[in-house]
Amino acid sequence: MYSQRSGSIPFCIFYHQKTKYSPEGLARRNHSIDWSHPPATSKGYRSGTVYDLKPYLSDTEKVQSNGLLDRLSRLLYLTYGVTAVVPYPDGPFYMRAAPSAGGLYPAEVYLLSRGLPELPAGAYNYLVPAHTLVHFWSGEGWQGLSDACFDHPALKQAQIAIVISAVFQRSAWRYEDRAYRRIFLDSGHLLGNLELAAALEAYRVRLITGFADDALNGLLFLPPSEEEALAVAALVEADAPDHPPGRQALPSPVHGNYPPVPEGQLLDYLHRVSKIDARPPTSPPAVVQADKYNFPFCLKVSTQSGPLDWDAKLEETILRRRSTRRYTGEDLNFAELAWLLDFTYQPQHYAAQGFDPAPEFAHLELLSTFVAVLGVQGLEAGCYYYAPQAQELRQIRFKNFRPEIHHLCLGQDLGRDSAAVVFHTADLAAATALYGERAYRTLHLDSGHLGQRLNLAAIRLGLGVSGIGGFFDDQVNEVLGIPEQEAVLYITTLGRPARSATADG
Repeated sequence: MYSQRSGSIPFCIFYHQKTKYSPEGLARRNHSIDWSHPPATSKGYRSGTVYDLKPYLSDTEKVQSNGLLDRLSRLLYLTYGVTAVVPYPDGPFYMRAAPSAGGLYPAEVYLLSRGLPELPAGAYNYLVPAHTLVHFWSGEGWQGLSDACFDHPALKQAQIAIVISAVFQRSAWRYEDRAYRRIFLDSGHLLGNLELAAALEAYRVRLITGFADDALNGLLFLPPSEEEALAVAALVEADAPDHPPGRQALPSPVHGNYPPVPEGQLLDYLHRVSKIDARPPTSPPAVVQADKYNFPFCLKVSTQSGPLDWDAKLEETILRRRSTRRYTGEDLNFAELAWLLDFTYQPQHYAAQGFDPAPEFAHLELLSTFVAVLGVQGLEAGCYYYAPQAQELRQIRFKNFRPEIHHLCLGQDLGRDSAAVVFHTADLAAATALYGERAYRTLHLDSGHLGQRLNLAAIRLGLGVSGIGGFFDDQVNEVLGIPEQEAVLYITTLGRPARSATADG
């Protein structure tokens, strides 16, 4: 266990250690939640021009247009829109297209327009419950956006950019300092939807996670330390000429010299030290994604298969997505697991179906994936490393982990009754050496993005799926035999859903 002393370790690694769950720590935890006063899950504006996007979705009031607002209406709806309303005595609960831990929805979605006839220049907020855009600032802000993003080449082609921000307290209200992890996982879910829905509207998403934080926050008038920008997605026309390359991520400084930071302030401190003020003089060298854990005598199972057939069902799948709350314990078959992995990690196989064959991540090459097989027909139980380049599972431990998975998932039956559990991990020391404190943000963002692809592929196959952000961190490594340096970032459970066992989350 790391100690907090000046110059010892990067702060993000110290944060990760301090926010780990353990049986002893949870037993000592003294955090009372006022369930009668949850934080609001959306913003409101007292002034601004309102653009109602609902008529573009309605069958009875359908606006006959293939214009910008028509495309944006569907894009925003499939990215983060309300897909169901659950009535409660104290008010309705709005389920959204992208899952969120605890249904707290910390993310906000903004649009910046370069200046178009249907969408004048300025900044817009997407009001999710009303499915409207509010033009809350009229101004020529595109140059400011480009400056904040250090003249990223995608902004020379795009006319519209989407900015994802987070209101930290929405998640911290329940999850305290560990909420920082969940906020970026939730935002990654949103990016996963955006990337796929953009293809339906003939856009390509160009991801930008390296930007001057305070400059971008100021452009959107975000209240400091309460709401902060997390990522920029430039919408480029799918048929636009090939663009010059631009880095999705940039490094921030490493902070090894920091004062004692009390619990309750770790989230805010990590975000502040992971900010970028100016474009770094040099960028990290490109890292080629390489397969690992290729032991001489380990069992290797190819996952190569034909691509999952979407049959133009992406929109329907996004709208049907729900987080499973109970599994039957029945097995999956191997073909189903192979399709799940194929769609998540081999997007180049889906160009013929209209998907982006090369969706952008911050640095996918720094993530590793392990699969705990509990019940997959034709596959021995155990822990496997997924090698994306070879497209194969490599067994690193032989055992049925069902009781242990149940325990390390905080006793949730989802872990016990699932058929397979996917773990996203990263070597934080190696990632921080390349990208500084900011790597912690982007690793979780990418993990959420991958998790959403898993979500949607599972729903397409009629399977159950649920992400888990709360787990006994160190015990994951111990149980599965994953090397200690691989920090566990996210868990996705997969299985046969029990009837009427879905909920938002």
